[in-house]
Amino acid sequence: MAFRSLDQADLAGKRALVRVDFNVPMADGAVTDDTRLRAALPTIAKLRQGGAKVILLAHFDRPKGKRVPSMSLAPVAAPLAALLGAPVLFVEDCVGDTAAAAIAGMKPGDVALLENIRFHAGEENNDPTFAAALAANGDLYVNDAFSAAHRAHASTEAIAHVLPAYAGEAMRRELDALEAALGTPRRPVLGIVGGSKVSTKLDLLNNLVSKLDKLAIGGGMANTFLFAQGHDIAASFAEKDLADTAREIIATAAAKGCELLLPIDVVVAEKMEPGVASRVCDLGQLVATDRILDAGPKSVARLIAAMDVCKTLIWNGPLGVFEIPPFDAATNAAARHAGALAKAGALTAVAGGGDTVSALNHAGAIDDFTFISTAGGAFLEWMEGKTLPGVAALEI
Repeated sequence: MAFRSLDQADLAGKRALVRVDFNVPMADGAVTDDTRLRAALPTIAKLRQGGAKVILLAHFDRPKGKRVPSMSLAPVAAPLAALLGAPVLFVEDCVGDTAAAAIAGMKPGDVALLENIRFHAGEENNDPTFAAALAANGDLYVNDAFSAAHRAHASTEAIAHVLPAYAGEAMRRELDALEAALGTPRRPVLGIVGGSKVSTKLDLLNNLVSKLDKLAIGGGMANTFLFAQGHDIAASFAEKDLADTAREIIATAAAKGCELLLPIDVVVAEKMEPGVASRVCDLGQLVATDRILDAGPKSVARLIAAMDVCKTLIWNGPLGVFEIPPFDAATNAAARHAGALAKAGALTAVAGGGDTVSALNHAGAIDDFTFISTAGGAFLEWMEGKTLPGVAALEI
């Protein structure tokens, strides 16, 4: 994948339209988590240092093409300015005379945040007329919002065909990490896919078994595979109607030379709640009231051994009900081992997806991974092998 980066751009005196993800958590009109604002800082700094006017495009919530005051981006300007240590001009529209006049008054190095682009129906419709209206206020376009790259919207796709288009620093880092994980990885490559339902990850599993050397399946979705293999899973959650599909994935993995790692022992309890009595047992030892809620220590030891012989790991989804101890043990042990290997330089460890980020945080291992994607849907669609319109539009 070849794309333009800001190192290739002439920035001096230019108006840089930058698509960022500022869809941040808010409460009572105040930003409660500034992670996404911090993610944009390296790109903003690079543009300012290069002498560009920095004009930020972002969406917030789902106003559905109408101006909804409670969904304004105005509350974001002050916390962003505090992080930058420089003023941020808030502009009450993203197109038209209001935006044009504000941008005309900017000096090189100034930063402006334009109002919610989703206040205009043309944004989500990927309307070329709206994209042209956005582009009228810029000399170049920078996409720094990988998390929005799976949407073909005016500010992520159409505008990249109107102006010279570049990947921002956060986008570049994400694309480089994903290329290292699945594009041209160091082999062998191990995948971990967990979560509750097979039905939400069919495309993901079908893509990965054709690209990985080993694939560990955990969480509730592992129960469906165990059931498909004829194991008694007692009262455990499973999508039994997908047993045929699970067997097809098992067959595809075998044909492609991908070793599937399913639990060989499990942690069970009668209820999924804190403080409940639990026990470890091998498959074939469950009683009727048992619910499988985590992978057992033998399964974890086998997974850790797989990590030790692999060079790349890509992880999406927990191995058990990590929110409720002791059913976090498998996820914690695997995450900490992967983190230690990555920190030592022995493993390229890339992870993403909402539950995954929470689980790795819970394990205290998140800072040791090579790369953590917070992109959610875009990360999953990339893992599924799908073309992301916002990324494709940046390719040279």
